[in-house]
Amino acid sequence: MVNANKIKARIVELGLTQKDLAKALGVALPTINQKINNVRSMDIKEAFIIADVLQIPDEDFREYFFKEEIA
Repeated sequence: MVNANKIKARIVELGLTQKDLAKALGVALPTINQKINNVRSMDIKEAFIIADVLQIPDEDFREYFFKEEIA
């Protein structure tokens, strides 16, 4: 699962918007919103593009894109 809170915080930190991410992925704004909020799945290619746009270091990639759920 994507760590929505970390991704949203990073977007704000960089002064970007979800619309900027949607444009980078070539998808509609509702689509990127659903992917960030784990309504729709995100593939690894999309995660790498978002990581690049959000300047997420390689060592932090897992923290943003592979959140573990505790039951």
